[in-house]
Amino acid sequence: MRTDHVIIDAQFRGPPRSGNGGYAAGIVAEGVDGAAEVTLRVPPPIGRPLTRRSDGMSSQLFDGDVLVGEGQIRDRHGNVELPTPVSLEEASEAADRFSGFDYHIFPGCFVCGPEREVGDGLRIFPGWTGPGLVAGVWTPHESFSSADGLVDNRIVWSALDCPSYFAIENSPMALLGRLTGRILRRPEPGQDLVVMGWEVDHSGRKHRNGTAIFTTEGELLASSSAIWVEVADLPLPPGE
Repeated sequence: MRTDHVIIDAQFRGPPRSGNGGYAAGIVAEGVDGAAEVTLRVPPPIGRPLTRRSDGMSSQLFDGDVLVGEGQIRDRHGNVELPTPVSLEEASEAADRFSGFDYHIFPGCFVCGPEREVGDGLRIFPGWTGPGLVAGVWTPHESFSSADGLVDNRIVWSALDCPSYFAIENSPMALLGRLTGRILRRPEPGQDLVVMGWEVDHSGRKHRNGTAIFTTEGELLASSSAIWVEVADLPLPPGE
């Protein structure tokens, strides 16, 4: 079992006082060799050291003695059927209809917050393209690249988070509970990408939705299945 320490910087927040769920899931997924199913147990704290324990098959992220999230290897990425990718033009037109431009629960979200500037946030704005289906454009900034020149794994996991949320009708307050994802190929900074989110099913307060990232030629780069849970009040990270 390997042990290391990570800090979620405030740049990578979702709600104002906790980390973006996809970014936190990406931290957990780094300890798993392959497609990973990550379950978040509490809102990920920002700005303080967290302990990660992993062995390639499973991974856990702790805030002291509190389990923040845990992941395990999965052969598949959530067993969801992928939609036919839309064109870059269609995704761009859909992004112009992004509901978050009129009202956004977390306007400073790292992934989908319209208050974030280019290079500071991902600025993925998914708008409706059909019933239960949204799409947007993502052009990763060079600031999100790793040492090998490709977009960092945690950033790709982040991009797999919010788009599926906006496929929930009327966009209720909901938090990411589980993200099962796989990355087939990491994109290059500056590359125009089509990101799609769609509804799979829902029961009560729980919604199961999917996200996929495509090149403009229709190549699948990454995909995920997410469980979103509607909440009446926003929970705080442990200790706050």
